[in-house]
Amino acid sequence: MTLRNITLRNITLLTMLAALPGFGQAPTAAGFWNTKGNFAGTGRCAECHPKQAERFRENSMSRALESVDQCAILQGDIHFTFHQGPYSYSISRAGGQIVYKVTRGKDSFETPLTYAFGQGKAGQTYVYSLNGQYFETRVSYYARLKNLDLTVGTMTGTPSDIQTAAGRVMQGNEPRNCFGCHTTGARIGTTLQLSSYQAGVQCEACHGPAGVHLAAPGISTIRTLKNMTPQQANEFCGACHRTREAVVAMGIRGLDSARFPAYRLANSACFSMDDPRISCTACHDPHGPLVTEDSYYDSKCNACHDAGKKHCPVSRKNCTSCHMQRVEPAASHHAFADHWIRVVKGKADYPE
Repeated sequence: MTLRNITLRNITLLTMLAALPGFGQAPTAAGFWNTKGNFAGTGRCAECHPKQAERFRENSMSRALESVDQCAILQGDIHFTFHQGPYSYSISRAGGQIVYKVTRGKDSFETPLTYAFGQGKAGQTYVYSLNGQYFETRVSYYARLKNLDLTVGTMTGTPSDIQTAAGRVMQGNEPRNCFGCHTTGARIGTTLQLSSYQAGVQCEACHGPAGVHLAAPGISTIRTLKNMTPQQANEFCGACHRTREAVVAMGIRGLDSARFPAYRLANSACFSMDDPRISCTACHDPHGPLVTEDSYYDSKCNACHDAGKKHCPVSRKNCTSCHMQRVEPAASHHAFADHWIRVVKGKADYPE
C-alpha cells in the first residue's frame, strides 16, 4: 500500500476545491476530482503514446486497485490469518472466490471479497459489499508480514459484535472518493459508477477523458501537466496523496502524517510555489516506477544546492537518506520517506 492505500478512513475529508479548470490549462486538485467525459481506455492512448503507456505499467499507481481475481497477492492456494482477542480472521481461496471470514466461538461471518486497494508493495486493504453498502475490512495484508494485521486507522479495542469486528461501513461519499483515487472512470463528476471503469490510475485519470480528443484530434481536450507550477502539482497530486488542508482537517499529527507526501513537502523550508526544481514531478517521473535508491535523487538536490545554496557539511551523496529520512508510522509495517525536507537533529526532531 501507498500512504493513501493503507487506510481508506477519513478520505471523505480530502480537500474539494473549486470547479474543473478548462482543458489545456494546468489542472488543480479540483480538476482531478471533477473528471467528466467519455473515457477511451489506456489501450487507445497507447496507440499514439506507446512508450509512455509501456513504462506506466511499472508504476504502482497503475495497480492502485485490483479486482480480487486479478490480484497477484491473492493468487494460488492462499490462507492468511490474524487473531485479536476472541476474534479470528482469515482470507483464503475457495474455488473461484476469495473468502473473508471472521469467527468468534460459534459465531461466524463470511463473505467474498470484491476489491483489493493498493498494489501490495506495503500491503493491501480489501473491500466487500453487503446489502448495498461497502465495507473496509478490519484487517489488511502487509508485505513485510506476508500476513494480516489490523488495518491502519482501525480502532484497536475489542469489537462488541462480529459484524463490527468484520469491517467498517464506508459512510456517505467515502466509496465515491476512494474509488475515485484508485480507479480511472469510476468517479464521474460527483457520481460513483462501477459498471464501467479501469482499475488503477491510468492515463485518463490524470490527463482527462480522451473520447473527444480521439473523435476530433485537432481539438485540444487533453490536460497538459508539464506546465504546472509546484503549487499546482502539489494540489493535483495531493488530491489523493493529501494536501495540507486535508491533513489539518483530519487532525493527523506526528509520524502518521509522514504517509502524506504532498502535505509534508509543502511544509519544507525550501518549498517554493514557483521554483520548478522543488515539486512532485521534479523528482518523480509520473510515467515510470518509483525509484527508492537515495543516490538517484542526489542530482535533484544538487539542482538547487549546486546553484549557490548552502551545501551539506557531511556529504554530497545520498542526500535523502538524512534529509528525507524514512519513518514508520505505528502499525503500518512500512517505512515512508518523509517529504518534509530538513536538517534532522534527532528522533525527537519531528515537525508536525
